[in-house]
Amino acid sequence: MNQTITLTASDGHTLSAYTAGPANAPRALVVVQEIFGVNHHIRTVADGFAAEGYRVIAPALFDRAQRGVELAYDQEGVQKGLDLRAAIPPEATLRDIVAAAHALRREPAHTGIIGYCWGGTIAWQAACRTDDFGAAIGWYGGGIAAERTLQPHCPVELHFGETDSAIPLSDIAAIRAAHPDLAIYTYPDAGHGFGCSERGSFNAPAAALARTRSLAFFDRLL
Repeated sequence: MNQTITLTASDGHTLSAYTAGPANAPRALVVVQEIFGVNHHIRTVADGFAAEGYRVIAPALFDRAQRGVELAYDQEGVQKGLDLRAAIPPEATLRDIVAAAHALRREPAHTGIIGYCWGGTIAWQAACRTDDFGAAIGWYGGGIAAERTLQPHCPVELHFGETDSAIPLSDIAAIRAAHPDLAIYTYPDAGHGFGCSERGSFNAPAAALARTRSLAFFDRLL
């Protein structure tokens, strides 16, 4: 059943979250938004994982700055998303991620996290700074290179577009050098946001392959 619920973080902050999938599913996922909020695309992503048999939750991370945010994929939406992201301390965002994980009521070994854009970076941070996940995946997380010295507490898989103007190949190389055993995939002719069918940068073959790899990763580990 798909619905919106309210979560409470450890500091007392309340936030909304979109949930999907069977309540009794043996495995669960936290889906982490881009800088455009828990919009139609993120709900569609959550529904897609729910159709694969996962209990899924997508927390509204912008609620700490502004509630009910759903931004368009245009320059105005980008700027608004960047402003909202800058208004929220990273440690507060992680508290909201942990609240989402706990709301799923699964053991960490059966709970995964996957994020896109800003959410890709958050998935990396959650894998390294919490013990709440059995596996983590980041799609085109632009902030991962800057935090590549962090050590993940669970297996991590990363996906990047080779023509992503926001994430140069040198950043991907730096992550590989810091974590030579990490599963990192790159996709030719794929730019930033290649996995979102509502963006001009959508690359259907790359998105399909990355999704197949992501599902196989979670299937193996959760």
